[in-house]
Amino acid sequence: MKLALFAWKNSLHVGRVDEGRGVVERFDFTSENLEIDGVAALIGQDLPSVIDALPLEEVSLQAPIPRPRRNVFCVGKNYHEHAQEFASSGFDSSAAKGAVPDAPIVFSKLPESVVAAGEAIRIDPAVSTAIDYEAELTVIIGKAGRNIPAAEALSHVWGYTIVNDVTARDLQGLHSQWLIGKSQDSFCPMGPWVVTADSLDLSDTAVRCWVNGDLRQESNTGLLIFDVPTIIAAISNGITLQPGDVIATGTPAGVGIGFKPPKYLVPGDRVKVEIGGIGSLENPVEAF
Repeated sequence: MKLALFAWKNSLHVGRVDEGRGVVERFDFTSENLEIDGVAALIGQDLPSVIDALPLEEVSLQAPIPRPRRNVFCVGKNYHEHAQEFASSGFDSSAAKGAVPDAPIVFSKLPESVVAAGEAIRIDPAVSTAIDYEAELTVIIGKAGRNIPAAEALSHVWGYTIVNDVTARDLQGLHSQWLIGKSQDSFCPMGPWVVTADSLDLSDTAVRCWVNGDLRQESNTGLLIFDVPTIIAAISNGITLQPGDVIATGTPAGVGIGFKPPKYLVPGDRVKVEIGGIGSLENPVEAF
């Protein structure tokens, strides 16, 4: 099931997407926090009744969780080939410990970096000239938990979405820590909707990314170094995960920094991330 946050007639709504019919079924559901929680406002609720079905072209899809209540958790170097390409890039402050990490590398992105499908990734040349893309399967937590065993982790998952973990590589290298380079305004495109946890086979879900129609990344979640249960167990080690928490699980090889010379994003580019069973997230690149 695909759940979306959308704007229609000057207000926000949540509903169920039926791509085959080209409609979103608008739920009889109201919340004063939709502009923050988005579809996460549905967590713990019975599925609302449907009021009507609106053509998708008549609504404006929003980021499914427009402003996560906490930083977006992210995992670095979580595909073998990407771990190798990043370790050799000169921007990896953890490379001295080896290309492939022994435990998940966890960082975060500020909630204010989130933008919707179709919104621009904005580049400020006064701040950075090395902007990269990263296609990532992203987990939405549905049940709180602390010290969650890997064997029980998937019972805490409510759904999945797509994140493009846009990164300023020069800032990432300059600060030897990733928050600033990952959290620039507009650097977390998310969407176009959330699929419920029963919708994906995590052992075999395709992850792809195109820039201007050029296929740059092509992999599969079955190739994750640390799978989703392992990630959840690691992050919840002493940290209570909350419903609505967002966890981006890492990107495969083919990012811009992996090319020689690097293929960074520039104004006028268009980035499309596709994850099997979810859909595609497409964003233009513009200058400030």
